[in-house]
Amino acid sequence: MSKSFYHFLMKYRHPAPNDPISKFANHAYLDHDFPKHSTDYHELTSYLELNGYYLESMSVFDDAWNQYVLVQKD
Repeated sequence: MSKSFYHFLMKYRHPAPNDPISKFANHAYLDHDFPKHSTDYHELTSYLELNGYYLESMSVFDDAWNQYVLVQKD
């Protein structure tokens, strides 16, 4: 079974984030409604478009998603 996107994203959490994906990971961790078990791109983008006020841009999610997809292929 593959890891959820949230589980993948948590490896980027950092106490002093200095890049957009780490900032995203820290905020997603604090977002109690984030779809933590999802592996579905459309579910995640829909959620973030409505609730991802903490994202600088959806391109941050897209960059993280592309890395997630690469890891899932290995």
